[in-house]
Amino acid sequence: MDLRDSKSRLILIIIGLGAALVIAVASCGGSGGDNDGADNSTSGAETPEDDGKANDGSGADDRTAPAEGDESPILAEISDGGTVSLTVNSAVREEGGFLTVAGTLTNQSSENFFDRRWRGEENELANNGFSMAGAAVTDKIEGKRHLILRDTSGRCLCTQFGSDGIDPGETVSWFAQFPAPAESTSEVDFQVADLPPATIDISQR
Repeated sequence: MDLRDSKSRLILIIIGLGAALVIAVASCGGSGGDNDGADNSTSGAETPEDDGKANDGSGADDRTAPAEGDESPILAEISDGGTVSLTVNSAVREEGGFLTVAGTLTNQSSENFFDRRWRGEENELANNGFSMAGAAVTDKIEGKRHLILRDTSGRCLCTQFGSDGIDPGETVSWFAQFPAPAESTSEVDFQVADLPPATIDISQR
C-alpha cells in the first residue's frame, strides 16, 4: 500500500508540474502579444499627428498665397505731373455718419517730398503739419463741400506723414475721414492740396 501511494503521489506531482509549465509558457506568449499591440498602437498614434502637422502647413500656404497676388481696386489716380502720385483705393460710407477714403501716396521724384500745404489753409489745422488734413470731398448733387473731420484739439482724423516726409520712390498708405454726404449720393469729387480733383464712387460698409 505504501508503494502504491508513493507512486500515485509521484504521478500527481509530475502532472501538476506539467500543468504549471504549460501555464507559464502560455503566459509568456500572451505577454509578447501585448507588447506587439502596444508597439502597433504607438506607431498608429504618431502617424495621424504627423499628418495633421503637414496638413496645417499646406493649408496655411494655400490661404496666404492668393492674398499675395490680390490687388486693391483703384477708384482714382491723381498726379501733379511728376512729383507725387496719389491713388484712391476705397471710399466707404461708415456707420455713424462719416465717409472714410483711403489709398496710397507715391513720391515719384528724386528728392524727399514734404509739403505743409497739404495740411490745408484753416488755422485750426496748422498743427497737423504734412498730412491729409487739407483734403475735401464735394457732393456735386447737393453742391456741398465736406472738409476733413477733426477732434476738439484740431487734430485731423487722417494720416499725418510726420516731419521726415516721404523718401524718393517711397509709397505710403493714407486715410482721411469726412462727414458722409446724403444717402442718395453715390459719388463725390476728392481733392487734396493743389492736386486736381477726381471723382470717386462710394461703397456701403
